Amino acid sequence: MRAAVLAAGAETMSLEDLPTPEPRTGEVLIRVRACGVCHTDLHVLKNEVPFPRPCVLGHEVAGVVAAVGPGVEGYAVGQRVVGAFLMPCGRCGFCVRGRDDLCELFFTCNRQRGVLYDGQTRLRRPDGQPVWMYSMGGLAEYAVVPATALAPLPDDLPLEEAAVLGCAVLTAYGAVRHAADLRAGMAVAVVAVGGVGASLIPIARAFGAWPVVAVDVRSEKLDLARSLGATHLVDAGREDPVAAVRALTGGRGVDVAFEALGRPETVGQAVEMVGDGGRAVLIGIAPVGVTAPLAITRLVRRGLQVVGSYGARTRADLPAVVELARRGVIDLRRLVSRRYPLTAVNTAYAALARGEIVGRAIIVP
Repeated sequence: MRAAVLAAGAETMSLEDLPTPEPRTGEVLIRVRACGVCHTDLHVLKNEVPFPRPCVLGHEVAGVVAAVGPGVEGYAVGQRVVGAFLMPCGRCGFCVRGRDDLCELFFTCNRQRGVLYDGQTRLRRPDGQPVWMYSMGGLAEYAVVPATALAPLPDDLPLEEAAVLGCAVLTAYGAVRHAADLRAGMAVAVVAVGGVGASLIPIARAFGAWPVVAVDVRSEKLDLARSLGATHLVDAGREDPVAAVRALTGGRGVDVAFEALGRPETVGQAVEMVGDGGRAVLIGIAPVGVTAPLAITRLVRRGLQVVGSYGARTRADLPAVVELARRGVIDLRRLVSRRYPLTAVNTAYAALARGEIVGRAIIVP
């Protein structure tokens, strides 16, 4: 199969022919039909987040089952599926408690070492050299995914666009459903309307939030936010976003501010947008070691909460976001604005780095 491999010392990926991987116990091989272009991959490309090399990135996939490993039930060859970036082992202490988002083996095996839960990668070069996997290594024609990270995809949903359900939409759902504990009538601000931020807007509206204020510096991203259900827009390149959000809420601030970029300045803005007793939910990933200053006394006196949210609870939440898409709450075609072939994978990530992609781009192998 063809795969986009990030070699040691390289700043871009190169297409290589790798042996098609085989699924082992509890795993499924999928023929990748699309893989989302996510900022987290970009952090690895820029060496802002450590990860072993050579590796195959890509963690937001949809495709068709090509083979099923031993012990897998409920999936058959030819079935349409979507895969989540957060692949729960299903047996660690957190997974047993339903906290797939904190799966111990996912972080210690996959995110630190690039392997699956038997301690081995499924990818190798023809000479036998291991190639490490970022999640399932979705920037390839085939990918091995633990069955715990998959959900069936109904025939009435577009297969390629459905890839974004596995990271952008799943992450947004986890932030709204669990970290924010969003209730009807709560005021919300979404700071940075990229792939995750754009996904937050229709989900927050579905949970009954009002108003839903979208904050960004690019007018085209704000236009997308409006089309997805944002009730108010704030152009942070032209006005003070904190003052604007507070003005829209009568000076009191929002109940929940979501930060979806991972920069110190936007984290600070999100916290300042929150009113008394409110909550700032941080979603954006930052380069390792980056910190953001917070006003301690205000947090204490006004009862504010700052909550981190990484993904969602895959086994329960991935089927839930598939159902939201099936019901039309999530407009997949509107979220996906660009498509690239695997041969243009570096072009796609360069566009992402420049902030040019509105919503989500996908790679179609």
